[in-house]
Amino acid sequence: MSVLAHVMEDAGLASIVLASMRPVVEKMRPPRALYCEFPLGRPLGIPNDPAFQHRVLAAAFELLSAPKGPVIVDFPDVIESDEQPVACAIPPRFDPNLPACVDEARGLRAAYERSLTRRGRTDVGRVLSADQVPEALDALHRIASGEEWKSVGIPGSNTIAVMHDIRSYYDEACLELTDGPAPGGRAVEAWFFESTQAGRTTLAARQALKDAEAPFPMWFYMAPGHR
Repeated sequence: MSVLAHVMEDAGLASIVLASMRPVVEKMRPPRALYCEFPLGRPLGIPNDPAFQHRVLAAAFELLSAPKGPVIVDFPDVIESDEQPVACAIPPRFDPNLPACVDEARGLRAAYERSLTRRGRTDVGRVLSADQVPEALDALHRIASGEEWKSVGIPGSNTIAVMHDIRSYYDEACLELTDGPAPGGRAVEAWFFESTQAGRTTLAARQALKDAEAPFPMWFYMAPGHR
């Protein structure tokens, strides 16, 4: 949306961005942005609360009278995410000599294969095969442990595609291990980042890449911006 805001302004149309991720608008510098610390997918804040939503819109339109930008203003109210991780039992450790994330990914392979058989398809495959998921997690573990990222070797140096395949592998395995109705996407996301070794390793590697001043898209898009 920040890019589109620049296009609109160049065409003579005033624009306002409702931003959910502050680092993105700080980097993209749209002419006017209202940063709202709300859960992703709720740009106006509280569902079914017109008064609150009108407050958000009023604060956004006030930016039209601000001096020439870029202008970033923080909406004063913060809404914490109420999405709970899905309950999904992870197989116990098998090989203590492996990094925990690698051992975990191997342990989930049977559940992933059941999902593949049942669905007849998988979203894994942009740059990794299922066989390569533990290898990719090992690379992230090494980066998180302090190895120089350029020497570790990330497939295609494309962390976005790598994380797509890792997340797909885990999501598909998770849905095979979860009883009851299918959980929401945010619940599975919360499970990955808050309950799995792969999620913890991802966030640690992301921070290590940021600290090493790797290119912004390489580390930022490894995880949702609010994480």
